Amino acid sequence: MTDTDAAAPHNGPENTARLTARIADLMPGVRADLEALTAIPSVSLDSFDQTQVDRSAEAVAELLRAEGLSVEIVREGGRPAVIGHLPAPDGAPTVLLYAHHDVQPPGDEKDWDSPPFEPVERGGRLYGRGAADDKAGVMAHIAAIRAHDGRPPVGVTVFVEGEEEVGSDSLATILERHGDRLRADAIVLADSTNWDIGTPALTTTLRGMIRVVVSVRTLDHSVHSGMYGGPVPDAITALVRLLASLHDDKGTVAVKGLRGGTASDLGYDEARLRLESGLLDGVQVIGSGDLLSDLWTRPAITTIGIDAPSVDTASNTLAASARAKVSMRIAPDEDPREAYRLLQEHLREHTPWGAQLEVTLDDEGAGFSADASGPVQDQARAAFRDAWDGTEPVDIGVGGSIPFVAAFAERFPEAAILVTGVEDPDTRAHGANESLHLGEFERVCRAEAFLLDRLGRMGS
Repeated sequence: MTDTDAAAPHNGPENTARLTARIADLMPGVRADLEALTAIPSVSLDSFDQTQVDRSAEAVAELLRAEGLSVEIVREGGRPAVIGHLPAPDGAPTVLLYAHHDVQPPGDEKDWDSPPFEPVERGGRLYGRGAADDKAGVMAHIAAIRAHDGRPPVGVTVFVEGEEEVGSDSLATILERHGDRLRADAIVLADSTNWDIGTPALTTTLRGMIRVVVSVRTLDHSVHSGMYGGPVPDAITALVRLLASLHDDKGTVAVKGLRGGTASDLGYDEARLRLESGLLDGVQVIGSGDLLSDLWTRPAITTIGIDAPSVDTASNTLAASARAKVSMRIAPDEDPREAYRLLQEHLREHTPWGAQLEVTLDDEGAGFSADASGPVQDQARAAFRDAWDGTEPVDIGVGGSIPFVAAFAERFPEAAILVTGVEDPDTRAHGANESLHLGEFERVCRAEAFLLDRLGRMGS
């Protein structure tokens, strides 16, 4: 890319007006295609029907073919990914557009106000599993291509992954074997969020993550709690005490040696945190008190599952063993393996009563910290301003982990990386009643169409 002033490549308000009108005309069809994709239960977890993931990949491929892209569905030992390509006009750059077509499990359908795979609109939002995360990302890319009548002023490669929600295990192989086809001057990764309804954002930092299984044993078999309770420790109590050691009394992570950082001040207060998270009245906010730093740039530890006898089936016994799955989010610049070592060390030092401990690494992912400056970033911010009618975009961090972003940054170090998204604080991605704000979705589609226009005018 040439180091061009942000305003120079754009052809004034006429392109903005033309593309705005074109996107408005396209939205009914874009929404219909999004609803059709959302109706496919493409849950990539092994325990779900994987033919639905295949079906979803085929549907994405057909949508791309309809826009004139050459398309291939690739597998490298995992779920199907879709690669589509439009060649660049002479002298124009190439832009890689990423999204994923697999989705999270719906959970208990009784928690949903409508069936998770039957998309429905309520109050200006489209509800359904994957409606936002990330099938709206897929359709934002397609809408931007349609806005240019299938002939954008840049080369376009669309890469739609099929296993992001289960860790992207085959992504490294895909990037290795198909990297030449995915190489681009700029990469738009549409799997993040905006700051608020009406305020667009570029995501510039992402926390990494470690997920472990912690197993504790105190007995070679379970025994009668009345006969042996007192001097003999049970594994569940030992596990609970061990998990409690991961935080201090204020709720701050107690694992020594982990990195942390300070987030920018965007005026995020406790009232907004309580509203967006659904924190119950009377439940205290934990941690340091610097909310955005605690959310974006400092470690967090959560127990996300426990294997132990259920309340309904429990007998009066001392449990011989128990285990928990623990998720640790780490600072954007933390080495995941070093974080794993520090977590293991803490658990060994705090295991109570000599209980036998096993810590198994279940998953890991590197964080990401972007260079937020440069001509491509300038064009993205200008496109956002146009799409949101003059509202200035903000740079944000995200506390969740998106390990594939680091993978793209490592594989394509020369490319400018933009992490964008269709979500907002009310989206509830991964939870019941996931939804997409339809007004914001149209702005996202406009912004991407504007961005392709601006990058095309920059030249290669």
